[in-house]
Amino acid sequence: MNTTPLPSVAAPPYLCDYIPLDAVRLMTGVQDPVVKGRFTMSANEGESSGGCFIYQSDGPKVLDVTLSPDGSKEEVEWVISKGAKPLPEIVPGSIGHYGQDGSADNTQASATLVHGLDKVIVELWRGVKGRDNTADVVALMKLVGPKLIVEAKTKD
Repeated sequence: MNTTPLPSVAAPPYLCDYIPLDAVRLMTGVQDPVVKGRFTMSANEGESSGGCFIYQSDGPKVLDVTLSPDGSKEEVEWVISKGAKPLPEIVPGSIGHYGQDGSADNTQASATLVHGLDKVIVELWRGVKGRDNTADVVALMKLVGPKLIVEAKTKD
């Protein structure tokens, strides 16, 4: 098992133009993932959306990253009030949360980042047993969240 931390800087090759393949391989253990989806960027607030859905070659989904125009600071605060851990401020003015789903044996984890109306969600459906799956989703959010949020606000 590889317990190497995810890289702190995104480097090509990328899946769906934004998700570093090396990070995906580390956090899912899948070396040759099947990838579906794309992101549609707009300079208009609240219009960027899309997703990158990553599967094992034999079918099960292992990871997805989505961008949607339905971000809500109040929703994030509510989830944190129910026990989710707050994300550090990844993008100035952003708010977010992360956590692990289910029992300690479960490798599912997720992170949500909201900036204005833009919301990025990283969902690890099947991580690698023995890795810190919550640290992995936070690290991936630090790699892709700022780029997706900034592109959502500046792309034509």
